[in-house]
Amino acid sequence: MEVIVGGRKKARQSYGFDEVAVVPAAVSIDVADVDTSWYLGDDCFRIPILASAMDGVTDPRLAIEMGKLGGLAVLNLEGVQTRYEDADAAIRQIIEPPADSVIPVIQKIYQEPIKPELIEYRIKAIKAGGQLAAVSAIPAVAKKYAEIIFNAGADIMVIQSTVTTAQFISSRGESVSIADFCKESPIPVIVGNSVTYEGAMSLMEAGADAVLVGVGPGAACTTRKVCGIGVPMITTTADSAAARDDFEARTGKYVPIISDGGMRTGGDIIKAFVAGADAVMIGSPIAAAAEAPGKGYHWGMATSHPGLPRGTRVQVGVKYSLNELLFGPANTDNGTMNLIGALKLAMSYCGARTIKELQEAEMIIAPSLPTEGKTAQRAQNVGQWR
Repeated sequence: MEVIVGGRKKARQSYGFDEVAVVPAAVSIDVADVDTSWYLGDDCFRIPILASAMDGVTDPRLAIEMGKLGGLAVLNLEGVQTRYEDADAAIRQIIEPPADSVIPVIQKIYQEPIKPELIEYRIKAIKAGGQLAAVSAIPAVAKKYAEIIFNAGADIMVIQSTVTTAQFISSRGESVSIADFCKESPIPVIVGNSVTYEGAMSLMEAGADAVLVGVGPGAACTTRKVCGIGVPMITTTADSAAARDDFEARTGKYVPIISDGGMRTGGDIIKAFVAGADAVMIGSPIAAAAEAPGKGYHWGMATSHPGLPRGTRVQVGVKYSLNELLFGPANTDNGTMNLIGALKLAMSYCGARTIKELQEAEMIIAPSLPTEGKTAQRAQNVGQWR
């Protein structure tokens, strides 16, 4: 629905996680009969959750553990892991300063050049752990180091920036073509981020094997405040899923949609799937796992920008193991643990045996959902109000 915001400027309504709800089906199924797996190319993952390519979230150790649990973690090739041999020491420098002085510290740490030999070393470390190696870089860096990335044995390439378009044109240097990169890549390429039907469609047409959607919803991201850019995640996901379905109808190729950011609870994740996602990428929930390299801290990928930081450092604490986050048992009642258990239960309520069937569940506009009947929880700061 479009409205006039003034003059000739129109705006359409969009929706985030707290403004919608999922309607259970008339027939439910046993949780033992649901299948949470998803495919990227020929690779099948038991759980549809990716750990984001942020330095407080993913290092080779976390990537190995995530792989063992059936998911996928993406390593940032422009972070401390490829700038410092002792990446843990660099992370300690980031997490120790007080909040009001940390941004200049982060900017200085990320001025260290990327070292090609560390790209190779980190990829091989993940492979040595017996897991798929997924790595991330902005388009220009992915192109620059492509040969090293491929030769080191990377299994999945993620081309990711705040907003990625199929063609990047610059008067300051060589243009980067996503289509050329996808065509020449020997491994699957995930591309993002985008927020619109047109953006997702253009990346699919360029050859992306999956598309990351979402701009600015992450806990450590400040892009929406700094630049005023972003679309709430339910609308972003639904618009992008429509592009996926139209693209498949036209070409026969199914390109998964991965909702990226803004999901804190199992309920948020489930709503993303009902909106049309095939998988989700999360950062801050995994940053709070004991295995995460940030030791309870999380910072955005653009926090280190020398001229215009679009992220900050947040303290999420160390709250659980990675296994407890994903599979429980949960020791809290606010939906932040046992995410896969929550997903399976919701699939049961919706009569959905697969993620694809969950995408067909009914969704309603329900802005009162987070507060209806929860006066006591709010007053006592328990349950969903913690």
